[in-house]
Amino acid sequence: MLPLLFLLYASLVSDVRSLLARNDFASAERLARNYQKQSGSNSEFAAALSWLARGALGGGQFDQADRYAEESGRAARELLRTRNLAADPFLETAIGASIEVHAQVLAKRGQRAEAVSFLQEQSGIYTLAALNERIHKNLNLLSLEGKPAPALHAEEWLGQKPPALASLKGRPVLLFFWAHWCADCKAQGPILASILRTYGPKGLTLVAPTRRYGYAAGGEDAAPAAEKQYIERIRQQHYPMLAAAGIPLSAANFRQYGASTTPTLVLVDASGIVRYYHPGAVQEAELSAAVRRVVGQ
Repeated sequence: MLPLLFLLYASLVSDVRSLLARNDFASAERLARNYQKQSGSNSEFAAALSWLARGALGGGQFDQADRYAEESGRAARELLRTRNLAADPFLETAIGASIEVHAQVLAKRGQRAEAVSFLQEQSGIYTLAALNERIHKNLNLLSLEGKPAPALHAEEWLGQKPPALASLKGRPVLLFFWAHWCADCKAQGPILASILRTYGPKGLTLVAPTRRYGYAAGGEDAAPAAEKQYIERIRQQHYPMLAAAGIPLSAANFRQYGASTTPTLVLVDASGIVRYYHPGAVQEAELSAAVRRVVGQ
């Protein structure tokens, strides 16, 4: 269940996002500033401002995006003097977006090394699991491709015991990070099935890490054993293409690979080097082209 604070004050963030979706930046900022005058720079204002930062970044307004990100992060950090980051989703949103946008602005300006250094520094500061995953996602977007794929934790799993990535050298591997609650992951399933029909005979191996989230059907709290059983039911119902795939069950893999977005797709070549890293759903044409390049090696 979402904290009461989130339910009471979700309207500003929702309204700002709706205006940004219509490219009405002026009205979105005006709404946020009027809210700030009435309610102060509280956590929802900081979160709303972080959405303005993302909107400006997407529109190529890098200076404006960085200013929004800096203000959002400053407001959130001030609130952290008296609040717990894990107890306020708006603060987590504001901090995460401010870090993400600043790093992406640096990268867009050609300062990739500075962006990586900044993200590494922030990762050491913010160790909250979800926020750290988000920071690692941005680190991986900037630096994981071309590097050896990190080993997967596989002390617990679903189905067949997952092979270690090192044991799969000589074969290309597609990693599919998914969550039991994720609609986009389910929509990705038929695409994966098609990819496997084409490239499985050519050596492509699918490994599908997942993790617990502390709840099961309907958002009801679930003990670890009960949630594992629920994940297995979801796998059988929605992912027939995972029947033969190794499925490590570990939050550590999500932190290591920065899979704060689900699905996240990672393609590893036969030498164990990451060649493709994509947070979010992928169209079949794009994924097939990436796999074809790796299989063609």
